[in-house]
Amino acid sequence: MSIKILLVEDDLNINNTVKAFLTEMGYLVDSCIDGDEALEKFYDNQYQLAILDIMLPSANGHELLRAFRKLNNTPILMMTALADDENQIKAFDAEADDYVTKPFKMQILLKRVEALLRRSGALSKDIHFGQLILTPEDYKVVYNGVPLSLTLKEFEILMLFVQNKAKILSHETILTRVWGYDFDGGESTVHTHIKNLRAKLPENIIKTVRGVGYRLEE
Repeated sequence: MSIKILLVEDDLNINNTVKAFLTEMGYLVDSCIDGDEALEKFYDNQYQLAILDIMLPSANGHELLRAFRKLNNTPILMMTALADDENQIKAFDAEADDYVTKPFKMQILLKRVEALLRRSGALSKDIHFGQLILTPEDYKVVYNGVPLSLTLKEFEILMLFVQNKAKILSHETILTRVWGYDFDGGESTVHTHIKNLRAKLPENIIKTVRGVGYRLEE
């Protein structure tokens, strides 16, 4: 599975330069220049990392950070010219994972990106959670040593749970992250896939949070 990065930067020169560099390093990069487009892309795709400027048209970087955190724990790197303590503290309080100030050297940016991806497990071939071992590259899952035969959507749902660990995921979040923002299906789609996924797991580690959604437990 290729690593996909969302880059949000309104300076076209910096945007193009960073995108070209990270693409050359082997990453898939979606880029945009304003907050509204960034929100739409984040809803419609699964990214392993997001890089956010702060001073943006429409929603600014701090607003995007808070919106992204309501959806999942994707690593977020703030990339901005604002080097003051107040903005850095504000970003970390909102659960940013790292903060780099402009100007910066591309190799330093790369090392920060790699560090965040290693920490999240995205650079590892296998992702471990309790008795689960997921291999995103091959869409393979093993639970307590037993290989599981999952459909693509079942794998994507399970991967979404693992990426968010014990966080409660609503039906809407699962629909948006797995099927896309414009999908016309409803909660029954999620119910059906969760039911089928539970049937294939040796133990029920996907718990229902009544009236809210689901949570993965070890």
